[in-house]
Amino acid sequence: MTATEAFRAARDQLLELKGDHERAVAEFAFPDVGDRWNWAIDWFDAVARGNDRPGLVVVEEDGSDASLTFDDLARRSDQVAVWLRDRGVRKGDSVVVMLGNQLELWETMLAVMKLGAVIMPTTTAVGPADLRDRIDRGAARFVICNPVDAPKLDDVPGDYTRIAVGPVAGAEWHDLRAAHDGLEGTGTVEHPGTTPDDRLLLYFTSGTTSRPKLVEHTQVSYPVGHLTTMYWLGIEPGDVHLNISSPGWAKHAWSCFFAPWNAEATVLVYNYARFDAAALLDQLRERQVTSFCAPPTVWRMLINADLSAGPGTLREVIGAGEPLNPEVIEQVRRHWGLSLRDGYGQTETTAQIGNTPGSLVKPGSMGRPLPGMPVALVDPATGDRVDGVGEGEICLELDGPGGRPLPLMTAYQGDAGRNDQAMAGGFYHTGDIAERDEDGYITYVGRTDDVFKASDYKISPFELESVLIEHPAVAEAAVVPAPDEVRLAVPKAYVVLAPGHEPTRDTAYSILKHARENLAPYLRVRRIEFAELPKTISGKIRRVELRAREVELSRGGGTTDEWRDEMFPELKG
Repeated sequence: MTATEAFRAARDQLLELKGDHERAVAEFAFPDVGDRWNWAIDWFDAVARGNDRPGLVVVEEDGSDASLTFDDLARRSDQVAVWLRDRGVRKGDSVVVMLGNQLELWETMLAVMKLGAVIMPTTTAVGPADLRDRIDRGAARFVICNPVDAPKLDDVPGDYTRIAVGPVAGAEWHDLRAAHDGLEGTGTVEHPGTTPDDRLLLYFTSGTTSRPKLVEHTQVSYPVGHLTTMYWLGIEPGDVHLNISSPGWAKHAWSCFFAPWNAEATVLVYNYARFDAAALLDQLRERQVTSFCAPPTVWRMLINADLSAGPGTLREVIGAGEPLNPEVIEQVRRHWGLSLRDGYGQTETTAQIGNTPGSLVKPGSMGRPLPGMPVALVDPATGDRVDGVGEGEICLELDGPGGRPLPLMTAYQGDAGRNDQAMAGGFYHTGDIAERDEDGYITYVGRTDDVFKASDYKISPFELESVLIEHPAVAEAAVVPAPDEVRLAVPKAYVVLAPGHEPTRDTAYSILKHARENLAPYLRVRRIEFAELPKTISGKIRRVELRAREVELSRGGGTTDEWRDEMFPELKG
Protein backbone atom coordinates (compact mmCIF):
# COMPACT_ATOMS: atom_id res chain seq x y z
CA MET A 1 0.00 0.00 0.00
CA THR A 2 1.40 3.40 -0.97
CA ALA A 3 1.53 6.31 1.45
CA THR A 4 -1.37 7.95 -0.39
CA GLU A 5 -3.45 4.78 -0.21
CA ALA A 6 -2.74 4.37 3.51
CA PHE A 7 -3.78 7.96 4.17
CA ARG A 8 -6.94 7.61 2.09
CA ALA A 9 -7.93 4.38 3.86
CA ALA A 10 -7.63 6.05 7.27
CA ARG A 11 -9.53 9.10 6.04
CA ASP A 12 -12.31 6.99 4.56
CA GLN A 13 -12.58 4.95 7.75
CA LEU A 14 -13.32 8.13 9.72
CA LEU A 15 -15.85 9.27 7.12
CA GLU A 16 -17.63 5.91 7.37
CA LEU A 17 -17.65 6.10 11.18
CA LYS A 18 -19.12 9.58 11.33
CA GLY A 19 -21.89 9.53 13.91
CA ASP A 20 -20.42 6.56 15.81
CA HIS A 21 -17.97 8.12 18.24
CA GLU A 22 -17.40 4.98 20.28
CA ARG A 23 -16.47 2.84 17.27
CA ALA A 24 -14.24 5.57 15.83
CA VAL A 25 -12.30 5.79 19.10
CA ALA A 26 -12.04 2.01 19.39
CA GLU A 27 -11.08 1.25 15.79
CA PHE A 28 -9.19 4.21 14.33
CA ALA A 29 -5.41 4.42 14.23
CA PHE A 30 -3.33 7.01 12.40
CA PRO A 31 -1.95 5.62 9.13
CA ASP A 32 1.62 4.51 8.63
CA VAL A 33 2.75 6.57 5.65
CA GLY A 34 6.15 4.91 5.44
CA ASP A 35 9.60 6.48 5.32
CA ARG A 36 8.84 9.18 2.74
CA TRP A 37 5.91 11.56 3.09
CA ASN A 38 5.01 15.01 1.84
CA TRP A 39 1.34 15.91 2.31
CA ALA A 40 1.33 18.56 -0.44
CA ILE A 41 2.52 16.03 -3.02
CA ASP A 42 1.43 12.64 -1.67
CA TRP A 43 -2.07 13.75 -0.72
CA PHE A 44 -3.06 17.16 -2.01
CA ASP A 45 -1.67 16.77 -5.52
CA ALA A 46 -2.98 13.20 -5.66
CA VAL A 47 -6.58 14.39 -5.22
CA ALA A 48 -6.17 17.79 -6.94
CA ARG A 49 -4.72 16.94 -10.35
CA GLY A 50 -7.48 17.11 -12.93
CA ASN A 51 -10.05 18.02 -10.26
CA ASP A 52 -12.11 21.00 -11.42
CA ARG A 53 -14.18 21.41 -8.25
CA PRO A 54 -13.54 24.63 -6.30
CA GLY A 55 -10.73 24.09 -3.83
CA LEU A 56 -10.57 27.65 -2.51
CA VAL A 57 -12.97 30.60 -2.65
CA VAL A 58 -12.05 33.96 -1.12
CA VAL A 59 -15.00 36.33 -0.72
CA GLU A 60 -14.44 40.03 -0.10
CA GLU A 61 -16.57 42.40 1.96
CA ASP A 62 -18.26 43.83 -1.15
CA GLY A 63 -19.37 40.35 -2.26
CA SER A 64 -16.77 39.92 -5.00
CA ASP A 65 -14.75 36.74 -4.96
CA ALA A 66 -11.72 34.94 -6.33
CA SER A 67 -11.51 31.20 -6.61
CA LEU A 68 -9.21 28.38 -7.66
CA THR A 69 -10.08 24.80 -8.49
CA PHE A 70 -8.13 21.98 -6.89
CA ASP A 71 -6.27 21.54 -10.17
CA ASP A 72 -5.48 25.28 -10.29
CA LEU A 73 -4.02 25.07 -6.79
CA ALA A 74 -1.83 22.07 -7.68
CA ARG A 75 -0.55 23.72 -10.85
CA ARG A 76 -0.06 27.22 -9.44
CA SER A 77 1.68 25.97 -6.30
CA ASP A 78 4.07 24.07 -8.61
CA GLN A 79 4.87 27.35 -10.34
CA VAL A 80 5.47 29.12 -7.03
CA ALA A 81 7.61 26.24 -5.78
CA VAL A 82 9.86 26.35 -8.85
CA TRP A 83 10.13 30.14 -8.60
CA LEU A 84 11.04 29.93 -4.90
CA ARG A 85 13.53 27.17 -5.63
CA ASP A 86 15.18 29.41 -8.23
CA ARG A 87 15.56 32.05 -5.52
CA GLY A 88 17.31 29.66 -3.21
CA VAL A 89 14.65 28.01 -1.06
CA ARG A 90 15.93 24.58 -0.08
CA LYS A 91 14.75 21.64 1.97
CA GLY A 92 14.82 22.53 5.67
CA ASP A 93 14.90 26.32 5.18
CA SER A 94 12.58 28.35 7.41
CA VAL A 95 10.21 30.64 5.50
CA VAL A 96 8.14 33.33 7.22
CA VAL A 97 4.75 33.51 5.47
CA MET A 98 3.02 36.74 6.52
CA LEU A 99 0.02 37.05 4.21
CA GLY A 100 -3.67 37.70 4.65
CA ASN A 101 -6.61 35.66 3.38
CA GLN A 102 -5.59 35.86 -0.27
CA LEU A 103 -5.03 33.22 -2.93
CA GLU A 104 -1.26 33.58 -2.65
CA LEU A 105 -1.32 32.38 0.97
CA TRP A 106 -2.57 28.91 0.03
CA GLU A 107 -0.39 28.70 -3.09
CA THR A 108 2.68 29.66 -1.05
CA MET A 109 2.03 27.23 1.78
CA LEU A 110 1.65 24.36 -0.68
CA ALA A 111 4.74 25.48 -2.57
CA VAL A 112 6.95 25.71 0.52
CA MET A 113 5.79 22.23 1.55
CA LYS A 114 6.58 20.82 -1.89
CA LEU A 115 10.16 22.01 -1.51
CA GLY A 116 10.53 20.36 1.88
CA ALA A 117 11.06 23.78 3.48
CA VAL A 118 9.63 24.87 6.83
CA ILE A 119 6.65 27.25 7.06
CA MET A 120 6.58 29.90 9.78
CA PRO A 121 2.97 31.21 9.61
CA THR A 122 2.90 34.80 10.86
CA THR A 123 -0.02 37.15 11.37
CA THR A 124 0.07 40.47 9.55
CA ALA A 125 -0.69 42.14 12.90
CA VAL A 126 2.87 41.69 14.17
CA GLY A 127 5.25 44.63 14.33
CA PRO A 128 9.01 44.97 13.80
CA ALA A 129 9.88 43.79 17.33
CA ASP A 130 7.84 40.59 16.91
CA LEU A 131 9.36 40.00 13.48
CA ARG A 132 12.87 40.48 14.84
CA ASP A 133 12.18 37.85 17.52
CA ARG A 134 10.58 35.40 15.09
CA ILE A 135 13.22 35.70 12.39
CA ASP A 136 15.96 35.29 14.99
CA ARG A 137 14.49 32.37 16.96
CA GLY A 138 13.14 30.62 13.88
CA ALA A 139 16.37 31.13 11.90
CA ALA A 140 14.30 32.36 8.96
CA ARG A 141 16.01 32.37 5.57
CA PHE A 142 13.09 33.91 3.64
CA VAL A 143 10.21 36.31 4.41
CA ILE A 144 7.11 36.52 2.20
CA CYS A 145 4.66 39.39 2.80
CA ASN A 146 2.51 42.00 1.09
CA PRO A 147 4.02 45.36 0.06
CA VAL A 148 2.09 47.17 2.79
CA ASP A 149 3.97 45.16 5.43
CA ALA A 150 7.40 45.51 3.82
CA PRO A 151 8.40 48.61 5.87
CA LYS A 152 8.17 46.52 9.06
CA LEU A 153 11.34 44.76 7.92
CA ASP A 154 13.38 47.93 7.32
CA ASP A 155 15.08 47.68 10.70
CA VAL A 156 14.96 43.91 11.18
CA PRO A 157 18.47 42.53 10.73
CA GLY A 158 19.30 39.09 9.42
CA ASP A 159 20.53 37.17 6.43
CA TYR A 160 17.16 36.51 4.81
CA THR A 161 15.66 37.00 1.36
CA ARG A 162 12.72 39.40 1.06
CA ILE A 163 9.76 38.51 -1.15
CA ALA A 164 6.54 40.47 -1.62
CA VAL A 165 3.28 39.85 -3.46
CA GLY A 166 3.67 42.94 -5.60
CA PRO A 167 6.34 45.58 -6.21
CA VAL A 168 8.40 47.07 -3.37
CA ALA A 169 11.05 49.70 -3.96
CA GLY A 170 14.56 48.40 -3.50
CA ALA A 171 16.69 45.87 -5.31
CA GLU A 172 16.56 43.46 -2.37
CA TRP A 173 12.86 42.73 -2.88
CA HIS A 174 11.54 40.02 -5.24
CA ASP A 175 7.96 40.02 -6.61
CA LEU A 176 6.22 36.66 -6.08
CA ARG A 177 3.74 37.40 -8.84
CA ALA A 178 6.47 36.66 -11.38
CA ALA A 179 5.90 32.98 -10.64
CA HIS A 180 2.77 33.12 -12.79
CA ASP A 181 3.80 35.54 -15.53
CA GLY A 182 4.66 32.82 -18.05
CA LEU A 183 8.33 33.75 -18.15
CA GLU A 184 9.38 32.14 -14.90
CA GLY A 185 8.14 29.31 -12.74
CA THR A 186 8.03 26.68 -15.47
CA GLY A 187 9.23 23.19 -14.73
CA THR A 188 8.39 20.41 -12.36
CA VAL A 189 8.67 19.83 -8.65
CA GLU A 190 10.23 16.56 -7.59
CA HIS A 191 9.36 14.94 -4.29
CA PRO A 192 11.79 16.47 -1.75
CA GLY A 193 12.25 13.13 0.01
CA THR A 194 10.91 14.42 3.29
CA THR A 195 10.42 11.84 6.03
CA PRO A 196 7.55 11.85 8.55
CA ASP A 197 9.92 13.23 11.21
CA ASP A 198 11.21 16.17 9.15
CA ARG A 199 10.13 19.63 10.23
CA LEU A 200 7.19 21.28 8.47
CA LEU A 201 5.80 24.07 10.66
CA LEU A 202 7.09 26.50 13.28
CA TYR A 203 4.28 28.22 15.20
CA PHE A 204 4.57 30.95 17.79
CA THR A 205 1.89 30.57 20.44
CA SER A 206 -0.23 33.57 21.39
CA GLY A 207 1.43 34.03 24.79
CA THR A 208 -1.50 34.50 27.21
CA THR A 209 0.77 34.26 30.26
CA SER A 210 4.34 34.54 29.00
CA ARG A 211 6.65 35.10 26.04
CA PRO A 212 5.37 33.25 22.96
CA LYS A 213 6.65 29.69 22.71
CA LEU A 214 8.05 28.33 19.44
CA VAL A 215 6.21 25.11 18.59
CA GLU A 216 7.71 22.67 16.09
CA HIS A 217 5.54 20.32 14.00
CA THR A 218 6.53 17.60 11.56
CA GLN A 219 5.44 16.41 8.13
CA VAL A 220 2.80 14.22 9.82
CA SER A 221 1.84 15.83 13.14
CA TYR A 222 -0.42 18.45 11.53
CA PRO A 223 -1.14 17.08 8.03
CA VAL A 224 -2.01 13.55 9.22
CA GLY A 225 -3.02 14.50 12.76
CA HIS A 226 -5.79 16.71 11.42
CA LEU A 227 -7.68 13.65 10.23
CA THR A 228 -9.32 13.61 13.64
CA THR A 229 -9.91 17.36 13.43
CA MET A 230 -11.76 16.60 10.21
CA TYR A 231 -13.80 14.01 12.11
CA TRP A 232 -14.64 16.49 14.88
CA LEU A 233 -15.66 19.21 12.42
CA GLY A 234 -17.79 16.70 10.50
CA ILE A 235 -16.50 17.75 7.08
CA GLU A 236 -17.27 15.48 4.13
CA PRO A 237 -16.07 15.36 0.50
CA GLY A 238 -17.77 18.08 -1.56
CA ASP A 239 -18.63 20.21 1.48
CA VAL A 240 -18.14 23.97 1.60
CA HIS A 241 -16.37 24.82 4.86
CA LEU A 242 -16.13 28.33 6.29
CA ASN A 243 -13.89 29.03 9.26
CA ILE A 244 -13.44 32.36 11.02
CA SER A 245 -9.81 32.80 12.03
CA SER A 246 -6.84 34.88 11.01
CA PRO A 247 -3.86 33.62 9.02
CA GLY A 248 -0.76 33.09 11.09
CA TRP A 249 -2.47 31.20 13.89
CA ALA A 250 -2.78 27.44 14.25
CA LYS A 251 -6.59 27.34 13.95
CA HIS A 252 -6.32 28.80 10.46
CA ALA A 253 -4.19 25.82 9.39
CA TRP A 254 -6.60 23.47 11.20
CA SER A 255 -9.79 24.62 9.49
CA CYS A 256 -8.74 26.59 6.42
CA PHE A 257 -6.12 24.16 5.16
CA PHE A 258 -5.53 20.65 6.48
CA ALA A 259 -8.90 19.42 7.79
CA PRO A 260 -11.07 20.52 4.83
CA TRP A 261 -8.55 19.42 2.22
CA ASN A 262 -8.09 16.10 3.98
CA ALA A 263 -11.82 15.70 3.34
CA GLU A 264 -11.62 17.07 -0.25
CA ALA A 265 -13.94 19.94 0.69
CA THR A 266 -13.98 23.52 -0.58
CA VAL A 267 -12.30 26.10 1.67
CA LEU A 268 -14.40 29.27 1.77
CA VAL A 269 -12.96 32.42 3.34
CA TYR A 270 -14.85 35.64 4.03
CA ASN A 271 -12.81 38.82 4.43
CA TYR A 272 -14.16 41.87 6.23
CA ALA A 273 -12.67 45.01 7.74
CA ARG A 274 -15.28 45.22 10.49
CA PHE A 275 -17.42 42.29 11.63
CA ASP A 276 -21.02 42.46 10.42
CA ALA A 277 -23.20 39.62 11.67
CA ALA A 278 -25.94 40.17 9.08
CA ALA A 279 -23.43 40.19 6.21
CA LEU A 280 -21.81 36.98 7.44
CA LEU A 281 -25.19 35.27 7.73
CA ASP A 282 -25.99 36.33 4.16
CA GLN A 283 -22.72 34.80 2.91
CA LEU A 284 -23.36 31.55 4.78
CA ARG A 285 -26.64 31.15 2.93
CA GLU A 286 -25.62 32.58 -0.46
CA ARG A 287 -22.45 30.47 -0.69
CA GLN A 288 -24.27 27.30 0.43
CA VAL A 289 -21.91 26.68 3.32
CA THR A 290 -22.37 23.23 4.84
CA SER A 291 -19.97 23.45 7.81
CA PHE A 292 -19.11 26.58 9.78
CA CYS A 293 -16.59 27.08 12.58
CA ALA A 294 -16.14 30.29 14.56
CA PRO A 295 -14.87 31.43 17.97
CA PRO A 296 -17.37 32.04 20.79
CA THR A 297 -17.02 35.82 20.36
CA VAL A 298 -18.43 35.54 16.83
CA TRP A 299 -21.19 33.17 17.95
CA ARG A 300 -22.21 35.61 20.69
CA MET A 301 -22.55 38.37 18.11
CA LEU A 302 -24.48 36.10 15.74
CA ILE A 303 -27.08 35.13 18.33
CA ASN A 304 -27.70 38.83 18.95
CA ALA A 305 -28.44 39.23 15.24
CA ASP A 306 -31.56 38.12 13.37
CA LEU A 307 -31.38 34.33 12.93
CA SER A 308 -34.95 34.01 11.72
CA ALA A 309 -33.95 33.34 8.08
CA GLY A 310 -32.65 29.95 9.16
CA PRO A 311 -29.34 28.17 8.70
CA GLY A 312 -29.52 27.73 4.94
CA THR A 313 -27.58 24.62 3.91
CA LEU A 314 -25.60 24.44 7.14
CA ARG A 315 -25.27 20.93 8.55
CA GLU A 316 -22.39 21.32 11.02
CA VAL A 317 -21.84 24.31 13.33
CA ILE A 318 -18.79 24.40 15.58
CA GLY A 319 -17.21 26.69 18.15
CA ALA A 320 -13.47 26.79 18.79
CA GLY A 321 -10.74 28.88 20.36
CA GLU A 322 -12.30 29.25 23.80
CA PRO A 323 -15.02 27.27 25.61
CA LEU A 324 -18.60 27.77 24.49
CA ASN A 325 -21.09 29.04 27.02
CA PRO A 326 -24.31 26.98 27.41
CA GLU A 327 -26.49 30.00 26.63
CA VAL A 328 -24.93 30.35 23.18
CA ILE A 329 -25.49 26.66 22.42
CA GLU A 330 -29.13 26.89 23.46
CA GLN A 331 -29.80 30.00 21.35
CA VAL A 332 -28.44 28.33 18.19
CA ARG A 333 -30.48 25.20 18.88
CA ARG A 334 -33.62 27.26 19.45
CA HIS A 335 -33.29 29.32 16.26
CA TRP A 336 -31.73 26.85 13.84
CA GLY A 337 -32.39 23.41 15.29
CA LEU A 338 -28.66 22.62 15.05
CA SER A 339 -26.30 21.42 17.76
CA LEU A 340 -23.47 23.90 18.17
CA ARG A 341 -20.54 21.64 18.98
CA ASP A 342 -17.51 22.57 21.03
CA GLY A 343 -14.01 21.14 21.01
CA TYR A 344 -10.56 21.56 22.44
CA GLY A 345 -7.01 21.56 21.16
CA GLN A 346 -3.85 23.64 21.15
CA THR A 347 -1.19 24.96 18.82
CA GLU A 348 0.94 22.13 20.21
CA THR A 349 -1.53 19.50 18.97
CA THR A 350 -4.47 19.00 16.67
CA ALA A 351 -7.99 18.68 18.15
CA GLN A 352 -7.86 16.52 21.29
CA ILE A 353 -11.43 16.59 22.61
CA GLY A 354 -14.70 17.29 20.85
CA ASN A 355 -18.43 16.93 20.58
CA THR A 356 -18.54 14.93 17.37
CA PRO A 357 -21.43 14.73 14.86
CA GLY A 358 -24.27 12.51 16.07
CA SER A 359 -23.13 12.58 19.70
CA LEU A 360 -25.17 13.93 22.58
CA VAL A 361 -24.09 17.50 23.31
CA LYS A 362 -23.98 18.38 26.98
CA PRO A 363 -24.08 22.19 27.16
CA GLY A 364 -20.86 23.47 28.66
CA SER A 365 -18.88 20.31 27.92
CA MET A 366 -16.13 20.15 25.30
CA GLY A 367 -17.09 16.54 24.55
CA ARG A 368 -15.00 13.39 24.71
CA PRO A 369 -11.48 12.41 23.60
CA LEU A 370 -11.23 12.19 19.82
CA PRO A 371 -10.06 9.12 17.90
CA GLY A 372 -6.33 8.61 18.16
CA MET A 373 -5.95 11.03 21.09
CA PRO A 374 -4.87 9.35 24.39
CA VAL A 375 -6.34 12.01 26.69
CA ALA A 376 -5.87 11.62 30.44
CA LEU A 377 -6.68 13.80 33.44
CA VAL A 378 -3.78 14.15 35.86
CA ASP A 379 -3.79 15.51 39.41
CA PRO A 380 -1.54 18.62 39.24
CA ALA A 381 -0.47 18.17 42.86
CA THR A 382 0.56 14.50 42.73
CA GLY A 383 1.10 13.78 39.04
CA ASP A 384 -1.22 10.77 39.35
CA ARG A 385 -3.82 9.86 36.74
CA VAL A 386 -7.41 10.67 37.69
CA ASP A 387 -9.62 7.75 36.66
CA GLY A 388 -13.38 7.97 36.20
CA VAL A 389 -15.27 10.98 37.50
CA GLY A 390 -12.96 13.71 38.70
CA GLU A 391 -10.92 16.79 37.94
CA GLY A 392 -7.37 17.21 36.72
CA GLU A 393 -5.06 18.71 34.15
CA ILE A 394 -5.76 17.71 30.54
CA CYS A 395 -2.79 15.64 29.38
CA LEU A 396 -1.81 13.26 26.60
CA GLU A 397 -0.18 9.92 27.38
CA LEU A 398 3.32 9.68 25.97
CA ASP A 399 3.93 6.01 26.74
CA GLY A 400 0.52 4.45 26.10
CA PRO A 401 -0.22 1.44 23.84
CA GLY A 402 -0.07 3.63 20.74
CA GLY A 403 3.19 5.28 21.74
CA ARG A 404 3.78 9.01 21.47
CA PRO A 405 0.66 10.72 20.02
CA LEU A 406 1.22 11.42 16.33
CA PRO A 407 -0.44 14.90 16.41
CA LEU A 408 1.77 16.16 19.25
CA MET A 409 4.46 18.75 18.50
CA THR A 410 8.08 17.65 18.44
CA ALA A 411 9.12 20.20 21.05
CA TYR A 412 9.26 23.82 22.08
CA GLN A 413 12.21 24.78 19.93
CA GLY A 414 15.15 26.24 21.82
CA ASP A 415 13.55 25.87 25.27
CA ALA A 416 14.70 22.69 26.97
CA GLY A 417 13.39 23.77 30.37
CA ARG A 418 9.86 24.37 29.14
CA ASN A 419 10.03 21.16 27.18
CA ASP A 420 11.01 19.10 30.21
CA GLN A 421 8.16 20.65 32.18
CA ALA A 422 5.60 20.02 29.42
CA MET A 423 6.64 16.37 28.99
CA ALA A 424 7.12 15.44 32.67
CA GLY A 425 5.94 12.18 34.21
CA GLY A 426 5.09 10.37 30.99
CA PHE A 427 2.47 12.94 29.92
CA TYR A 428 2.26 16.00 27.72
CA HIS A 429 0.81 18.68 30.00
CA THR A 430 -1.58 21.19 28.41
CA GLY A 431 -1.80 23.54 31.40
CA ASP A 432 -5.62 23.37 31.29
CA ILE A 433 -7.82 21.99 34.07
CA ALA A 434 -11.03 20.09 33.31
CA GLU A 435 -13.49 17.76 34.97
CA ARG A 436 -14.89 14.48 33.63
CA ASP A 437 -18.39 13.16 34.33
CA GLU A 438 -19.70 9.62 34.55
CA ASP A 439 -20.22 9.46 30.76
CA GLY A 440 -16.68 10.50 29.95
CA TYR A 441 -17.62 14.05 28.91
CA ILE A 442 -14.99 16.64 29.74
CA THR A 443 -15.81 20.18 30.87
CA TYR A 444 -13.27 22.98 30.85
CA VAL A 445 -12.47 24.56 34.22
CA GLY A 446 -9.66 26.96 33.36
CA ARG A 447 -5.97 27.46 32.90
CA THR A 448 -3.90 26.24 35.81
CA ASP A 449 -2.90 29.89 36.24
CA ASP A 450 -6.50 31.18 36.10
CA VAL A 451 -8.20 28.94 38.69
CA PHE A 452 -8.13 30.60 42.13
CA LYS A 453 -9.47 30.25 45.65
CA ALA A 454 -11.97 32.51 47.43
CA SER A 455 -12.99 31.77 51.04
CA ASP A 456 -11.09 28.48 50.55
CA TYR A 457 -13.36 27.45 47.66
CA LYS A 458 -11.82 26.77 44.25
CA ILE A 459 -13.20 29.09 41.55
CA SER A 460 -13.28 28.47 37.82
CA PRO A 461 -13.45 31.82 35.96
CA PHE A 462 -15.15 30.14 33.01
CA GLU A 463 -18.05 28.93 35.16
CA LEU A 464 -18.75 32.44 36.40
CA GLU A 465 -18.25 34.05 33.00
CA SER A 466 -20.77 31.63 31.48
CA VAL A 467 -23.41 32.92 33.87
CA LEU A 468 -22.49 36.57 33.38
CA ILE A 469 -22.84 36.54 29.59
CA GLU A 470 -26.39 35.25 29.93
CA HIS A 471 -27.23 38.78 31.11
CA PRO A 472 -28.34 40.91 28.12
CA ALA A 473 -25.99 43.76 29.07
CA VAL A 474 -22.86 41.62 29.01
CA ALA A 475 -21.02 41.09 25.71
CA GLU A 476 -17.83 39.69 27.23
CA ALA A 477 -16.53 39.07 30.74
CA ALA A 478 -13.30 38.03 32.41
CA VAL A 479 -13.29 36.94 36.04
CA VAL A 480 -10.15 37.22 38.18
CA PRO A 481 -9.40 37.15 41.93
CA ALA A 482 -9.45 40.50 43.70
CA PRO A 483 -7.45 40.42 46.98
CA ASP A 484 -9.70 40.68 50.02
CA GLU A 485 -8.72 40.94 53.70
CA VAL A 486 -11.49 38.65 54.91
CA ARG A 487 -11.90 36.06 52.13
CA LEU A 488 -8.31 36.11 50.79
CA ALA A 489 -9.82 36.84 47.38
CA VAL A 490 -13.23 37.51 45.88
CA PRO A 491 -14.37 37.03 42.26
CA LYS A 492 -14.24 40.25 40.27
CA ALA A 493 -15.60 40.58 36.74
CA TYR A 494 -14.26 42.89 34.10
CA VAL A 495 -17.22 43.41 31.79
CA VAL A 496 -17.54 44.63 28.21
CA LEU A 497 -21.07 45.92 27.71
CA ALA A 498 -23.31 44.95 24.82
CA PRO A 499 -24.51 47.72 22.47
CA GLY A 500 -27.26 49.87 23.97
CA HIS A 501 -26.13 49.47 27.59
CA GLU A 502 -24.37 52.11 29.65
CA PRO A 503 -21.83 51.68 32.51
CA THR A 504 -24.19 52.96 35.18
CA ARG A 505 -25.05 52.04 38.75
CA ASP A 506 -28.28 50.44 37.55
CA THR A 507 -26.42 48.26 35.05
CA ALA A 508 -23.92 47.15 37.68
CA TYR A 509 -26.74 46.34 40.11
CA SER A 510 -28.62 44.33 37.48
CA ILE A 511 -25.54 42.25 36.62
CA LEU A 512 -24.61 41.62 40.27
CA LYS A 513 -28.21 40.65 41.02
CA HIS A 514 -28.20 38.24 38.06
CA ALA A 515 -24.98 36.64 39.32
CA ARG A 516 -26.41 36.38 42.84
CA GLU A 517 -29.53 34.62 41.58
CA ASN A 518 -27.69 32.16 39.33
CA LEU A 519 -24.54 31.26 41.28
CA ALA A 520 -23.95 29.48 44.56
CA PRO A 521 -23.09 31.89 47.42
CA TYR A 522 -19.39 31.01 47.41
CA LEU A 523 -19.21 31.64 43.64
CA ARG A 524 -20.92 35.03 43.59
CA VAL A 525 -19.26 37.83 41.70
CA ARG A 526 -18.59 40.48 44.34
CA ARG A 527 -17.15 43.26 42.20
CA ILE A 528 -17.63 44.57 38.66
CA GLU A 529 -15.63 46.95 36.55
CA PHE A 530 -16.65 48.06 33.07
CA ALA A 531 -13.59 48.01 30.83
CA GLU A 532 -12.08 46.71 27.62
CA LEU A 533 -10.35 43.36 28.04
CA PRO A 534 -6.61 42.99 27.37
CA LYS A 535 -6.08 40.37 24.68
CA THR A 536 -3.28 38.63 22.88
CA ILE A 537 -2.62 39.38 19.25
CA SER A 538 -4.77 36.33 18.43
CA GLY A 539 -7.71 37.60 20.49
CA LYS A 540 -7.43 35.51 23.66
CA ILE A 541 -8.08 37.26 26.97
CA ARG A 542 -4.97 37.97 29.02
CA ARG A 543 -6.35 37.41 32.52
CA VAL A 544 -2.77 37.54 33.78
CA GLU A 545 -2.80 41.31 33.19
CA LEU A 546 -6.06 41.73 35.05
CA ARG A 547 -4.79 39.65 37.98
CA ALA A 548 -1.66 41.77 38.16
CA ARG A 549 -3.79 44.93 38.10
CA GLU A 550 -5.84 43.70 41.04
CA VAL A 551 -2.71 43.00 43.06
CA GLU A 552 -1.43 46.49 42.27
CA LEU A 553 -4.76 48.05 43.28
CA SER A 554 -4.70 46.15 46.58
CA ARG A 555 -1.33 47.74 47.33
CA GLY A 556 -2.69 51.22 46.77
CA GLY A 557 -1.38 51.64 43.25
CA GLY A 558 -3.84 53.24 40.86
CA THR A 559 -7.57 53.84 40.99
CA THR A 560 -10.60 51.86 39.92
CA ASP A 561 -14.22 52.59 39.02
CA GLU A 562 -15.46 49.23 40.24
CA TRP A 563 -18.85 48.48 41.74
CA ARG A 564 -18.95 46.28 44.84
CA ASP A 565 -21.89 44.28 46.11
CA GLU A 566 -21.73 46.08 49.48
CA MET A 567 -22.61 49.30 47.63
CA PHE A 568 -26.09 47.87 47.06
CA PRO A 569 -28.06 47.35 50.29
CA GLU A 570 -30.85 45.81 48.22
CA LEU A 571 -28.57 42.84 47.47
CA LYS A 572 -28.26 41.89 51.13
CA GLY A 573 -30.27 39.22 52.82
